[in-house]
Amino acid sequence: MIEADRSRWFVTTEWLAAHLDAPDVVVVDASWYLPTMNRDGAAEYAAAHIPGAVHFDLDKVKDETNPLPHMLPSPEAFASAVRKLGIGDGMRIVVYDGIGLFSAPRVWWTFRVFGARDVCILEGGFPKWRAEGRPVSDEAVVRQPRHFTARMDHGMVRDVEDVKRALASGSAQVVDARPADRFRGEAPEPRPGLSSGHMPGALNVPFAAIVADGKLRSPESLAETFAAAGVDPARPVITTCGSGVSAAILWLALESMGHNRLGLYDGSWTEWASRDDTEIVSGPA
Repeated sequence: MIEADRSRWFVTTEWLAAHLDAPDVVVVDASWYLPTMNRDGAAEYAAAHIPGAVHFDLDKVKDETNPLPHMLPSPEAFASAVRKLGIGDGMRIVVYDGIGLFSAPRVWWTFRVFGARDVCILEGGFPKWRAEGRPVSDEAVVRQPRHFTARMDHGMVRDVEDVKRALASGSAQVVDARPADRFRGEAPEPRPGLSSGHMPGALNVPFAAIVADGKLRSPESLAETFAAAGVDPARPVITTCGSGVSAAILWLALESMGHNRLGLYDGSWTEWASRDDTEIVSGPA
């Protein structure tokens, strides 16, 4: 693994404040929460958001034909959704969320899957923006529709069969972002009816272990955390989690460390644990 420039994927609150009115910059509120968090991303956006920001709803911009939560939509559906948000080709997209660094990486990753070349994350997110006393707005934002050319990079996405093959052959490491107690099968899943536990051979790097104050931890801390979990930086990685959201945090961390042989299991544990042709084990990795 080579060292990467993590600033490639982040902008600071200072930078955004200085470029908020730039015509080629669009700010995206990507706030989304687990059911157990008892928070509503759309309602919070309506109450207060960074001035000019549009709201990207993971539960609406999705594959409507798939019963699994917020699975990637088709390129055509994605392009239609972001055009209506006023996001077009050649724009710089800055994504943030209401926790700091939780759902923003999933939306950042989604834009990249569909070909956005200049998309980054607000470091520290909305909590840092507000803590610094920067302006917020409750005004509805309507931008002029823009043309967005969506070309899906299938190499960034993995399905259940890809994960099965990786686990059976060892061709890639499967790294799970869920909390350790859920991974070990000691705590329930937030979605009713799903068993906890993990895929046989999967490794566990809880996303909370690599995030602090809405930011990724230092490169040294990230390297130590992944190494302690048994992740080999020289081998490919498939990231996974509960429903494909926090898996993108692992992706972000690994890519910031220079890892570029990555895939994300879109169905994640929600799909794996709901099938009758997959194996679930308990205990530590």
